[in-house]
Amino acid sequence: MRHHNSVFHDLLKWVPWDRFEQLTAAHQADRRVRRLPTKSQFIALLYGQLSGASSLREIVAGLESHAARLYHVGGRTVSRSTLADANAGRPSEVFSALFAAMVAGAGRGLRRAVGEATYLIDSTSIRLTGVAAEWARFSANACGAKAHVIYDPDADRPIYAAVTPAKVNDITAAQAMPIEAGATYVFDLGYYDYAWWAGLDAAGCRIVTRFKSNTPLTVTAERPLPEGAANILSDRVGLLPRRQATNRKNPFSAPVREVCITIETGKVLRLLSNDLDASAQEIADLYKRRWAIELFFRWVKQTLKIRRFLGTSENAVRIQVAVALIAFLLLRLAQAAQQTVQSPLAFARLVRANLMHRRRLDRLIGAEPRQRIDPNQMSWL
Repeated sequence: MRHHNSVFHDLLKWVPWDRFEQLTAAHQADRRVRRLPTKSQFIALLYGQLSGASSLREIVAGLESHAARLYHVGGRTVSRSTLADANAGRPSEVFSALFAAMVAGAGRGLRRAVGEATYLIDSTSIRLTGVAAEWARFSANACGAKAHVIYDPDADRPIYAAVTPAKVNDITAAQAMPIEAGATYVFDLGYYDYAWWAGLDAAGCRIVTRFKSNTPLTVTAERPLPEGAANILSDRVGLLPRRQATNRKNPFSAPVREVCITIETGKVLRLLSNDLDASAQEIADLYKRRWAIELFFRWVKQTLKIRRFLGTSENAVRIQVAVALIAFLLLRLAQAAQQTVQSPLAFARLVRANLMHRRRLDRLIGAEPRQRIDPNQMSWL
């Protein structure tokens, strides 16, 4: 009988292990480690994300039940206390840098011409519980963190992620984000900062966001409305206020567009863009794409169980968010390598149901395989 690897084993083939070992060595993650190497910690956490485990005890019990097959994936059984200690003490930079390397490698074949890339920027709140979450406390009774993400809706994957305490403003996190010159960035009111906009404009980026209701616009030109676009109310070019406050000059002095639209609920939105050439409908359509990042946040929270945390320390939260995003990438890469299951949610559920079974990823529902992609041929950084 022909041998088949487990579904988990095949998913792990998409991980750039050489890069993982380089990162482990660079951050000295295995220094003075006796029981649980960082690789085994990563495999255990990845198993927890893909299997839907909501606690350390569930992960430990699941690994023990599949101890015979852990050897083939490079993992091992582990005690709950040892895994908790590893999550609290191992450098989270190993996992966040691995996520960045996997994004870069996966995107090699999806490069677009400069000016064609569209990125969505947003954050999602993550509620924490427990007395150990003092680093994330923002009130007497509540603790929380934020995951700040740049999302590529065309590739259907995040390209950057960072975790901060919930009290950190979105614009503060955005100022540390990498910016691709010439790309389009779509974001909401949490990133309302003229100086940051000026930096994006100087880099040749297109901006699409919303006006605050109290922001005036000095109109310099009225543009004709497109025919048949009932949702577009006005299209104007103008200048933002010269000063942000009584004694602070606005660094963003370039002309901007104001496109007023109505949405399904009847609410009127004032959209802002530094693109004076695109049609009003294109500006409206770009802003509408923000819904894709909301769906991504919902998918990750519900499917990868990121609403429940395995630890409350800042390091443990950062590690879990990074591993959850890596799990998301692995599912996307594996789904792209087969053509039998088109729905991402259905594919994720099938992977969870068959995670430790010996089945091929392209035969999770018994269909004949079509074209396969060899993960060893992917170019990882």
